[in-house]
Amino acid sequence: MGELKKNYTTLKQIQTDLNNQLTTCESLVLGYLDNISKNKHLNAFNEVFEEDSIQRAVKIDKKIRSKKAGVLAGLIVGIKDNICYKGRRAEASSNILKDFVSSYSATVVDRLLSEDAIIIGRLNCDEFAMGSGNENSSYGPVQNPIKTNYVPGGSSGGSAASVKANLCHLALGSDTGGSIRQPAAFCGVVGLKPTYGLVSRYGLIAYASSFDQIGPIGKSFEDIELITHVISGKDNFDTTCIGKKMSIKKNINQTKKTFAIIEDAVNFVGLDHEISKEFDRFVSTLKKNGHKIEYVKLPLLEYLVPTYYILTTAEASSNLSRYDGVKYGFQRSCEEIDSLITKTRTEGFGPEVKRRILLGNFVLSQGYYEAYYKKAQRVRTLIKNQTEEILSRHDYILLPTTPNKPFKIGDTASPIKRYYEDVFTVQANLSGHPALSFPLGQTKDGFFASAQIIGKYFSEPELIQIAKNISEY
Repeated sequence: MGELKKNYTTLKQIQTDLNNQLTTCESLVLGYLDNISKNKHLNAFNEVFEEDSIQRAVKIDKKIRSKKAGVLAGLIVGIKDNICYKGRRAEASSNILKDFVSSYSATVVDRLLSEDAIIIGRLNCDEFAMGSGNENSSYGPVQNPIKTNYVPGGSSGGSAASVKANLCHLALGSDTGGSIRQPAAFCGVVGLKPTYGLVSRYGLIAYASSFDQIGPIGKSFEDIELITHVISGKDNFDTTCIGKKMSIKKNINQTKKTFAIIEDAVNFVGLDHEISKEFDRFVSTLKKNGHKIEYVKLPLLEYLVPTYYILTTAEASSNLSRYDGVKYGFQRSCEEIDSLITKTRTEGFGPEVKRRILLGNFVLSQGYYEAYYKKAQRVRTLIKNQTEEILSRHDYILLPTTPNKPFKIGDTASPIKRYYEDVFTVQANLSGHPALSFPLGQTKDGFFASAQIIGKYFSEPELIQIAKNISEY
């Protein structure tokens, strides 16, 4: 194994050292593998692609020397365990998919590899991306690198923890209701949930298909921008992927912006005092730098979390019905088909996944479909309309990423309390808008308060640039 010579902040720094022959891709891979080995206690990786990543690094070093390398040469990336990679296991951290090997790669994986990124392993996550702490995993909980007896957030906890602990330079996660932004906030890094339809979902193991979106978690806005550029754009394998490839704009309009702050969010009863204090400080700094702040109402704020969970559990109950022990994955042998399916699902699914499947079946059942599912769909439309109306009068919506700091591993809070960790993040998933989380400053216990900004559809280039600019205040 080797040792990383630097704790790189950006891919540009890596590529400068590569071009100046101060390091090699092979040295980088060996350094990250060493870091992974030294930090096994974090439980961030479900599998490390040691041999494959070293072999690929040697090939890319040759391409660099012949000046034929792709734009991501030198990027060492981890992928969440619900993103398929041909010839590799894809388990979604669930026993029901134990040892399942994917026969194809997700579009995002193909696009990363085509630009010479090196995928170093698959990352731990909440089972089928259902959770807010990365404790609902068949591989066990992930530890937060800041304080290891605390959660890193979920469901992309392994992704955020691996970036924060420098086990890889960047990671891909998926965001259904905040699963990129919340762990990014808990670990003090940057996370982007793209516009729904900007990044292909082909090869993403589905949780809730009308919500899921793949996105990056990284240390810098520059890297978030470049990766989103590479993985975005139309895909013939995903008819919901309608956005053009995201452009990288060098000269973004630097005029002062108008930020809408949702009044009920900053006055939320459960908002942590230190997060509130740091957010208020940030808002004051924005005002001092000439930006306009307006406090607005989102009348449906109290309905965001119930609407989200009714709709996502309904979609989950449909998507997860394919795991029956007949076609692939975990199986319990029985003489009767009904017994086989029952035993397979009982032993294969974890408690949280079972809870959401049962809730989804309930809201879709006869007699409750009209009362819950159809009503939630109508509320979703209203939320989308209210979000668009706010953004028609303001450049961005600004609010805290999470109401709380990380909680301790093993905390026995009720599922309902955990669901409300998503209270500030689910809006962008319900409406489909892009949202970017970034750290503001450290709290007394070493964690980070984070903010997120929501922008207009497919406005990622401007969203990333403005976030970069205001985060430097």
